[in-house]
Amino acid sequence: MAENVLTANRLGDGIAVWLDANGQWTEKLQEAFVARHAEAVAALEEAGRKAFASNIVLDVNVIEVEEKDGKLRPLRLRERIRAEGPTIAYADGHGFADPDFIAA
Repeated sequence: MAENVLTANRLGDGIAVWLDANGQWTEKLQEAFVARHAEAVAALEEAGRKAFASNIVLDVNVIEVEEKDGKLRPLRLRERIRAEGPTIAYADGHGFADPDFIAA
């Protein structure tokens, strides 16, 4: 079975978040709880349903990840972009969205 984590977008600001082992939402994929068997995936899904119903997060999904060189990496490009930022650098050289960057 693949390794899985639970991801969503925080309702207040839309930031991508992942569920950690303490049941808290973190902005860091590397802090996410990794489900390695069906029962753990089911627990993630239930936690996601509850957080969605409580208006904490939206767009809740269990996603597949791999552990490479001690770091978690989503298998799908969409999820890598959500975790790491855009695939191209902005004009200022950042390879991720700079919150202070305002397009002219």
